Amino acid sequence: MVDKTGTPIGVMFNTDRMSAASLTGFAQHLESLSVDTLWVPELFGREPFATAAHLLTATTQLRVATGIANVYARDAVAAAAGARTLAEFSDGRFVLGLGVSNARLANSRGHVWEPPVEKLTSYITAIREAQISVPGPHEAEIHVAAHGPKMLEAVNQLVDGISTFLQTPEHTAAVRQGIPESTSLNVTQMCLLCDDPAEARRLARRALSFYVELDYYRRAWRNLGFDELDFVDGGSDHLVDALVAWGSPDAILERLGQHGDAGATELVIIPLNPVGGTEPHLPLLEELAP
Repeated sequence: MVDKTGTPIGVMFNTDRMSAASLTGFAQHLESLSVDTLWVPELFGREPFATAAHLLTATTQLRVATGIANVYARDAVAAAAGARTLAEFSDGRFVLGLGVSNARLANSRGHVWEPPVEKLTSYITAIREAQISVPGPHEAEIHVAAHGPKMLEAVNQLVDGISTFLQTPEHTAAVRQGIPESTSLNVTQMCLLCDDPAEARRLARRALSFYVELDYYRRAWRNLGFDELDFVDGGSDHLVDALVAWGSPDAILERLGQHGDAGATELVIIPLNPVGGTEPHLPLLEELAP
């Protein structure tokens, strides 16, 4: 699946909330729609490498990525071994997405929070240098979650791709200018098929509520011109409209196209379900399919 600029489309969703049968069927349905990549989370549910192994076995063309594996959840050698094993068994369809998460989650696992730039760069270097004994060359692509200039500068020569989350097309353009042309840029975009402005913004605020309270995202949004008033009461209309693509399929495709024009190499859709629940909104994905 590609958008109007020809940029491949992937999907991210909190698959931990789906039953095993529903998740398997979802991955197979995405494959039938020619979706490029399914990004599975690491939160407080399923182990993402094990989930990826199952989904790669259940499909033949779909790429599966960790979106995003927490570097505090396993040491670098374990991550390297898991990634190379999955790449080998899937003929290269596994993508290792990495991120530093946040101090609260690191502490909840019994770890001491470390400076993010140093932590992530040393972790990636250790993965690259790990001596893993598997037959043949089976290096998985490494993509990292990064938004700020310090992190982007530190990792862009070490990885195959950069993943951004809850950012604007202007941010996409700035990131694209600062990383090598050969580095992939995966832009994750919340999307909501809903034409009613009041209802769409209500649902979008519900989806954004956790992130609006995090200093990490507030700092990134301040760099884009938002201020403290934009973070009040779940987010201003200006902030909500900038971060969530809502409306008709054409309106959503227009936003995705803006990211594509700005230099994104994969557009990762979060298909928000207007009725809530644990299932992704398949009608949205079907509307966007060619």
